[in-house]
Amino acid sequence: MRMKGWAIPLAILLAGEGIARLPRLAAQEAPVLMPDQSAAKAKQILQQGIQALGGSSYLNVKDVTCTGRLSQFGHSGELEGFESFVNYAQPPSKARTENLPQRNIIEVYNGDKGWTLDRGGVSDAPPTDLARFEGDTRKELDNILRHRIQEPGMIFRYAGADVVDLHQVDWVELVDSENRTIRIAFDQASHLPLRKIVELRDPETNLKTEEIEYYSNFHPLDGIQTPFQVTRERNRIKIYQVFFESCQYNTGLEDSLFTRESLEDRWAKIGKKGKDKKKDKNDKDKDSILLDSSSPLHS
Repeated sequence: MRMKGWAIPLAILLAGEGIARLPRLAAQEAPVLMPDQSAAKAKQILQQGIQALGGSSYLNVKDVTCTGRLSQFGHSGELEGFESFVNYAQPPSKARTENLPQRNIIEVYNGDKGWTLDRGGVSDAPPTDLARFEGDTRKELDNILRHRIQEPGMIFRYAGADVVDLHQVDWVELVDSENRTIRIAFDQASHLPLRKIVELRDPETNLKTEEIEYYSNFHPLDGIQTPFQVTRERNRIKIYQVFFESCQYNTGLEDSLFTRESLEDRWAKIGKKGKDKKKDKNDKDKDSILLDSSSPLHS
């Protein structure tokens, strides 16, 4: 039988739709389990994932220092350029990010406080940024696996098998006390996390927001499997992509690194030089390394 010309693209389209639906259909084929059985299977997969990431070495991370490149995207998905950075963190709530090589644009978060150093000096982080940082810390994968799965009231479900990026995976679903739904896909072979989906509802508009993070290019560093590429989407629009170049764990970062005083000291060294550069460049653009606090760099 010979297909008419107009039927060929239609057949291709229908075939493509069928292929696109395969992973979703597979995910819906989760075995019917009683709630206790589903929770037990979910916890088992989570523990396998933690062991694959490094077990006790992963769980007992005290601090981490990473360098890399960050690409951020606009509201329509257009690339807004790359920035080099170094990020220091004491998980889960202390983070410091500096632009490279100048180190004249710095953000520091320490629990419910935060500060910024830029061409105008040192200032307190806006309340909206602090709120976003706190929210992102709650959603951050390492914080979930290291700490949050122990929280009272956390609900665990096994959400079935699927195919993600050509990998057979098992989905685990968590629902926390704030009714935040978190789904994590673990590779069935390596047990490493490949994807995380977080569903939220805006308390004012009640509109649902879906955030997806992709993890790839894992490297074993100091006994810890570290994804060197992390991508985030929000409502199917790419927000950022991070390419890590190096990471070091447990180097003994000082607590003073995560204080306003550390930024004041840095400003005392570079302030005059920064003002001179500002005049020369006519204050062209504020450096884009002032990260959206949805960035993973505080983790």
